[in-house]
Amino acid sequence: MKPVLKFVLAACPHCRRSERLEKELIELHPEYASVEIEVVDEGEQPARADKYDYYKVPCYFVGEEKISEGVPSLRGVEAVFKAALSD
Repeated sequence: MKPVLKFVLAACPHCRRSERLEKELIELHPEYASVEIEVVDEGEQPARADKYDYYKVPCYFVGEEKISEGVPSLRGVEAVFKAALSD
C-alpha cells in the first residue's frame, strides 16, 4: 500500500467535504478502510507544505504523485483510494 498525504486548511469547506466523501466511499467499499491518510494542515506546517507542488486544497498525494487537487469529487477521492491500493 502506498502512503497518502492530504493537505488541508482548517477553515476550508472543500476540505470538510473531502472528509465526508472519504467516509461515504469507505461505507460503499470497506476495503478502502485500510488506507491511512495523513492529513497535514498547511496553516500549521507551512514548511512541509512548501515542499509539494500544489495550489489548492484539499490536495492528495499518493507517494509522490498528485492525484486530486481542489474541489473534491467522489470520482477524485476514489482515485486516491485506488492509487493507494494499487501495486
